[in-house]
Formats: sequence, C-alpha cells, structure tokens
Amino acid sequence: MNRAVFLADRLALPALKLLAAINVIFFLSFLLVAALAVEQAQAETPACKGVDLMEALKKEDPDAARKIEEEARATPNGSGLLWRIEKAGLTTSFLFGTMHMTDARVTTLPPAAQAAYDASSTVVIETTDVLDQAGMMAAIMQKPELMMFTDQTTLQSLLAPDDAAAVEAALAARGIPLASVAKMKPWMLSAMVALPACEMARKAAGMPVLDVKLAEDAKAAGKELLGLETVTDQLEAMASLPMEFHVRGLVDTLKLGDRMDDVVESMIALYLKGEVGAIWPLFRNVLPDSAEADGYAAFEEVMVTARNRTMALEAEPVLRKGGAFIAIGALHLPGKEGVVELLREAGYTVTPAT
Repeated sequence: MNRAVFLADRLALPALKLLAAINVIFFLSFLLVAALAVEQAQAETPACKGVDLMEALKKEDPDAARKIEEEARATPNGSGLLWRIEKAGLTTSFLFGTMHMTDARVTTLPPAAQAAYDASSTVVIETTDVLDQAGMMAAIMQKPELMMFTDQTTLQSLLAPDDAAAVEAALAARGIPLASVAKMKPWMLSAMVALPACEMARKAAGMPVLDVKLAEDAKAAGKELLGLETVTDQLEAMASLPMEFHVRGLVDTLKLGDRMDDVVESMIALYLKGEVGAIWPLFRNVLPDSAEADGYAAFEEVMVTARNRTMALEAEPVLRKGGAFIAIGALHLPGKEGVVELLREAGYTVTPAT
C-alpha cells in the first residue's frame, strides 16, 4: 500500500491515537527502557528509516494535504515552538514545546530557544520524577494496577483468537515472547512496539530525550529545576482511557509494522518546522466519520486538554517569580484550550519568540 494512502486506512486510527498519547506522556520513555532486554542496549543502533508522510501527501493527494494545512493555519497558536511570557512587574519567562525523543534533530535547541534557556534562572519540565529512577519506580509500585494486570486478566484474555495469533507472531518477530508480557497493560506494550527501532535503541543506550537533556543541563548549570506533574498523574491519565481502546491500539500498531516509522518521522518533520498545529489535523485526517470523532474528542480531553489545565495552573507560581524556561510537550501548546491560550486567560501576554 502507498505510504501516504495508508493514512486514510481505518486500521491506523487507534494506533495513531496511541502514538500521540505516548508523545505527550513524558515519563514513558524511561519505563520503556527498563522493559528492554539487556542485549538490545548493547546492540548497534539501527538506522532510522521513516519518511515524511506530509510531504508525500502533498505530491500524491494535494487536496488532502491542503485541507490539513488550512486546519493547521486556523488552529490558534499552531505555529512556533518558543513563546515569550510577559506581565507587568515580572521578569520575562519562556514557554518551549518539546518532543520526547532522542533524535539529535530534536535535542538540539533552535538558537532563540537556546538563548532563552541560557538566560533562565529556573527550568521547568513536565515531571522531574524521571531524574530519580529509584523514586519513580517506588511511586509506580504503589499503584501497580496502573501498569500491570493485578487480577486474573492477561493480555491473551482480552484478545480475539485471530488478534491473539497476530499479536503473538508480531511480538515474536521483535524478540518479545507473549508469555513474558502477558500481565503488562496493553498501552505499555504498544509504546514498546510503536516507536522506531532506532529511537528505542538510542534510549536503551542511555541517550536522553530532549526534556531530560534540558533538566540535566539545568542541574549542571546550577539552575532551579521544577516539574508540573508527577509520574502518577501521567500514568492515571493514560490508564483512564478504556481498555478496549488500548487493546485495539496494540493490535493495530502491530499490524501497521514499519509504517509507524513513517508516522514518527512525519511528527518530527512537522515539529522541526514549528508546525505543531498540523500534527492533530494529520491524525484527524484518518477519522472516518462523526461517531469516531466523538471518541477522539474524549481521547483528546483526557490526554491533552485536562493536562493543559493542570500545567497552566502549576506554572503560575513559577511565572510569578520570573526568569523561567518552561519546557512541555509541543502538543500541549496550540488550540483554544492549549497552554498558550490558558496563560493568556490568566493575565499574561504570550507572544511568539522566534
């Protein structure tokens, strides 16, 4: 199947939703690394092989690509990664959209963002829990049901026979015996198989995602380091989505196989251009009808909008001190209920700083 055409395939939808969720959840990268086999950490990092589907779509279906671009342009605050936050009597702060990846294109800050970061006295990321591995795991173990089945449920018991066979075969091809992950919640397993092999290998080798790099550099420079959420907050957000959604997402992710590499590359490409507002329209492009759109709205409320409100609220005490560099997932920035707009509603002047 044509790489761009697959975006219209109904099969892709749950997997794309789940991938979007993974990319707005910060701590997940670290849990995935803990779940990798030791030999993977020692293996040579494979080359990344995804292609930019948006660029392919422009050539193969210009009308569809134009509609995505039009929706992106209509999205409030949909363009730009760095935002200046100002209020009378306060030292200027900055808001920066991150992508939770290790790709060097992502972890290298644009010059304007680097200058804002260097000048800051406080650095804020989504959660600082990830910098304390022992503490993070201890917090997670207090609520094991958020990651693992703690009753008689197993992954196999949730799958139809045909899906169970497909999942087992796809996992085996990745060197993961189904029996070894039978008690793992589907969204954790989906995250392990959704990200490109090159990204997983870099994580396993210890390369930091952008947010962690910013946090580690802040500590080394003697800056104050703060977080807006906890690991438990993020876990509960993901776990609150219906189990049916997670199971379907796992099955569809595995069926998509290498095509997920293209989706990740497309997200990175849009991110590097600062076209954050085009990411959700690209996903919405696969929605088949209004019934699915209703489900999508519930997903976006749980995974993005509700957390936007929390982040904006928790950021205010930091902004009142001034001189902050707040780095959160870029998908939290745009939209009428995005963090940029929420900070404006709280009385701050928020403008592009590119």
